[in-house]
Amino acid sequence: MLKPTPMKHIRLLVLTDDLPRASLALAETQCFHPDRREPESERFATLPGRPFHEIHTQAQSRLDKIARLIPFEPPASLEPARVIDQAELARLNDWLGQLWDETSSYEEDFRQLDDQAHLIHEQQAALENFSHLNIDLGMLRAKTRFLHIHVGLVPRENLRQLEGAVALAGYILHVYLERGDNTHVVIVGPADAKDAGLASVLAAAGFQAIPIPEGLDREPTELQRDFETRLAAIAEERAQLTETLQRWSECYHEPLREAQRTLRLADPLVSLDESLRSRGYLTHLAGWVPAHTVAALRERLDAALAGTYDLSIRDPLPEERPLVPTVPVKSRLLAPFALLVNQYGIPSYGEVDPTPLFALTFLFMFGSMFGDVGQGAVIALAAWTLRGKLGRFWPFGLMAGGSSVLFGFLYGSLFGYEHVLPALWMNPLSDPLLMLRLALIWGVFFIVVACLLAIYNRWAVGQWREALFGHHGVVNLVFYLALIAGGLGLSAGTGEGFGTSGGFGTVPALLVAGSLAALAWHSWLHQQAPVGEKILVVVIETLETLIGYVSNTLSFLRVAAFSLNHVALSIAVFTLADMMGAFGHVVTVVLGNVFVLVLEGGIVMIQVMRLQYYEGFSRYFSGDGHAFRPIRFGRGPA
Repeated sequence: MLKPTPMKHIRLLVLTDDLPRASLALAETQCFHPDRREPESERFATLPGRPFHEIHTQAQSRLDKIARLIPFEPPASLEPARVIDQAELARLNDWLGQLWDETSSYEEDFRQLDDQAHLIHEQQAALENFSHLNIDLGMLRAKTRFLHIHVGLVPRENLRQLEGAVALAGYILHVYLERGDNTHVVIVGPADAKDAGLASVLAAAGFQAIPIPEGLDREPTELQRDFETRLAAIAEERAQLTETLQRWSECYHEPLREAQRTLRLADPLVSLDESLRSRGYLTHLAGWVPAHTVAALRERLDAALAGTYDLSIRDPLPEERPLVPTVPVKSRLLAPFALLVNQYGIPSYGEVDPTPLFALTFLFMFGSMFGDVGQGAVIALAAWTLRGKLGRFWPFGLMAGGSSVLFGFLYGSLFGYEHVLPALWMNPLSDPLLMLRLALIWGVFFIVVACLLAIYNRWAVGQWREALFGHHGVVNLVFYLALIAGGLGLSAGTGEGFGTSGGFGTVPALLVAGSLAALAWHSWLHQQAPVGEKILVVVIETLETLIGYVSNTLSFLRVAAFSLNHVALSIAVFTLADMMGAFGHVVTVVLGNVFVLVLEGGIVMIQVMRLQYYEGFSRYFSGDGHAFRPIRFGRGPA
């Protein structure tokens, strides 16, 4: 499952008149990913599918606009599949245009009703600012010879300062509404007062004027009743218009459903538009297909075109690897893990697909860090119960919960109770040092596997120099294994260990020094800089290699740390519960388990993803590819 699906490049030459039948055959096989590149032969310059594409686009646009007013059930099936030629598509487009001309009058009526309702809602929003005044708003908007009136809002913390300032200017301030951090006020004063001085005071206090719109010159409660009456009338008119439209459109439901079916059957040729090039009566088409589907594709083309075509097949060229699509994982169980992998990137063609390995290592680490039979069962049950809402992601929750249950039996933990179930292995807190050692061993294994995958990926695409000297290549792996061996105190051929002789070991030391020297030499040869700068870069990269592998290995201590933390949290919950009465004990245990499930479960998930992405994918997975998207009915490329 780790090996990528082999792909073939095909070139198809067909008669231009046979294009609809050829596209139908390609869509039925669901194995053809178009190659958008220009053909090597300059003789193929015409775009034969462009008129078909333009008619289809216009027809689909008209159908979408009609469907907004005349809802109809989509076609249940596209069977039997048939060829849609340009003449039929043009007739359908003309009919949809005529139907839209009739339907658009209803849309215009609905739009006018929407505009009327929108205007009333805007007036209601404006009225809300003044509803607490309970006076004729025309008095506030009208300019008089003797009074100046300012209506607006001011930050609440500036209100007292503003009251004193306007009083000195000979004005009266009235608060009519307080909402949030703002206070709505009316400021009234004589027209002969110094209004210019007041303007600066208002600006300093953060005063914002609220304009009184036209039409709001009556008492607010009266206006509100009028608005509600007008909105009710608009709603009634809308209901009547909707009923009229439904009666008128009943006879069009089936023709519209058939129109949508026709457009979906025409989609394959439309999706091929950019890939098609023609010369007179001959059309060129190229693309990528999985190697195992070539025979079925040829058989389908024979049936559709009666042998009047030319099909050439070849392997991808080395320089074409970035263009070759990658076939995604088809397994239902692996689909949610593939979604997580795709968040990092799509595997490039030739790379190992990390999804199966990602799934196994993810479940192992999650279960070991969050091992509890009861809490794991809750996760699995929740995933099963919510499978309708979780869609393709529900198997992920089911398997993560199952892993937690499995390790819960190994640890003997049930909803935090450590003495209800007999541990099939041991409780993590019974030997923390052993858990830490096992976590380091797991980390070494994980990093070694990641380096081996990185070496394979580079070697498979012909990057042998990168496979040897690149990041996490052969030389890096030799350095890491020698560093681990030396750290364990092993010496070549004697078996003297760190615990007995206290030595790093001669052979490990030589391998570490030699591999670092090789990496430094390789870096030196590829530096284009002054000597001093080259020395600095080589030293930094060498230190980064040494420190990076050590810190990356130590990162896996979190696997043990969270398994210990899980038990410690449960002990804390039960310690708190024992301080309560019988009822309080039950409530505390239940709430404590909910807390552990939500908080620690989420943190463990994040930590596992971090180890996968940073310690795993960053070593061997480029994520620079693009997914295999064959043309299909109804939606073009999948």
